[in-house]
Amino acid sequence: MHPACETVTPGRGYSAVGSVNAAELKDTAGLTCRRPRERTDLQTKVAANTQALKRWLVKAEEVLGNHSDRLNAINIFPVADGDTGTNLYLTVRSAAQAAADVETTDVGQLLAVAGQAAMEQARGNSGTLFSVFLSALSEPLHGTARLTGPLLAAALQRAEIRCWSALSDPVPGTMLSVIEAVSRAANSGESHAGDHSNHALAATLEAAVQAALEAVVQTEDQLGPLAAAQVVDAGAVGFLLIMDTLRASALGQELQPEMLDGLHGYDVQDPHIHLDHAHEGVEVMCTINLSPLDAATLRLQLDELGDSVILSAVTEVEGGYRWRIHAHVPAAEPALSAIQAFGEPANLSVTDLAAAPAYEAHD
Repeated sequence: MHPACETVTPGRGYSAVGSVNAAELKDTAGLTCRRPRERTDLQTKVAANTQALKRWLVKAEEVLGNHSDRLNAINIFPVADGDTGTNLYLTVRSAAQAAADVETTDVGQLLAVAGQAAMEQARGNSGTLFSVFLSALSEPLHGTARLTGPLLAAALQRAEIRCWSALSDPVPGTMLSVIEAVSRAANSGESHAGDHSNHALAATLEAAVQAALEAVVQTEDQLGPLAAAQVVDAGAVGFLLIMDTLRASALGQELQPEMLDGLHGYDVQDPHIHLDHAHEGVEVMCTINLSPLDAATLRLQLDELGDSVILSAVTEVEGGYRWRIHAHVPAAEPALSAIQAFGEPANLSVTDLAAAPAYEAHD
């Protein structure tokens, strides 16, 4: 058996699940092994309801807070502004706080509220993409009180489609690739389609996390800047952490920190490589009510002005939708003029990509 498939000895309070060493995985092309599943009584441990999902968001906030410095250190794409970890942490925190105040047994409703809060307060490229993911994840789950394997697979597929379509110029080798890999794994022939048992949910979650890890390792070879710096993508690692906290929270298991062993650039002693990369321009983010036609027009205008353009509908309003907007542009004024031509934006922020926030306004 390949070492990546062997069971490791429990330690530091973590469960004895199979571990994949990232360096070994990278050197083993075509490796398709899966982690051994825990032989535990899933009937007594699994509680994939709204309370479990609240725990997921709280735990994800905690984990991202603990890992934010290392995520920031390897953040060089799409710009080396060293804030991916912070942005993901703050965005997930908004979702967790909103979910904590919701009294419902409807999984879809809970995640919709959390997703809307994350969208309104999303930070950066990675935070915006996660908020799109969370909002889309809720859509197939409305009216259900419990997460199952087939429901999760459908929700992940919806999230994959929404995330890829939200960006004007989606790029493989980023968080998008991990979202795609997770969706494909959950919807593969091994995902126990039609089986709503706890074991099927466990199998789906474990396959999704395994696929996420494999996709993270591959990011280094998918993007030139990452290959040159010999690091994996920061947003991709952050999303891997989010998926592992979902697995742990839904199945009543521990996190798997050994997954991160060997990820290039992620050791504590590794330098903050984003400091070696300079970038000019600003990041503009806001929320605004637009008709679908106006949203399409604004997207084209922002594409002409800059890059990393994300537009995603937050919620339906009279005459259209409330949209979350994100863009990297050389200067703020042209982008703000284009946005304000369609109405008054809310939750507006303009951040120097090489420094601290330059301007921020909220309702």
